[in-house]
Amino acid sequence: MCYNKTNLFGEGDGALVILGIDPGYAIVGYGLIEAGNGRFRPLEHGAVETGAGEEFCRRLEVIYDGLSAVMAKWKPDAVSVEKLYFQNNQKTAIGVAEARGVILLAAHKAGARVFEYTPLQVKLAVTGYGQAKKPQVMEMTRRLLCLREIPRPDDTADALAMAVCHGQAAGSATRRAMLSGGLALRGGNR
Repeated sequence: MCYNKTNLFGEGDGALVILGIDPGYAIVGYGLIEAGNGRFRPLEHGAVETGAGEEFCRRLEVIYDGLSAVMAKWKPDAVSVEKLYFQNNQKTAIGVAEARGVILLAAHKAGARVFEYTPLQVKLAVTGYGQAKKPQVMEMTRRLLCLREIPRPDDTADALAMAVCHGQAAGSATRRAMLSGGLALRGGNR
């Protein structure tokens, strides 16, 4: 079910602004949604891109500045980032880890809580099936957000799926208790 962009959520209903981020160093996808009452509304999505020929420190600076500007504009309540897992290419994994550190720093400086999710958790939250393929996740994300087409580049669609994943988790009674300080958080940091 799609909702119009006005009056989606009532005043004081506890809606969250969630920034999903798909970490990388060539392309960092981001997607902002508003989540509340089991509904999602897309706010903005895009990507911060860096050139392969740029000095790596400059690429990290572009990522930091780009995401910091998005966070300053929207002031997200939560930032949802994909957990890193070991990849075959160690050089790529190290670069992504360094970019991810810059992303976490930007979120911390913006005052947003950071939550990490594995690809399996994202697939389950978005499609209900942990073995879903990437096109299935992207299509379901498009449907949940009532978008006309799947956002491009793929990193942007992945970031929106990250945001939806947190929106699903934040809507659970357990997660609400965690967010209010009633339970200890695991995997989330401030």
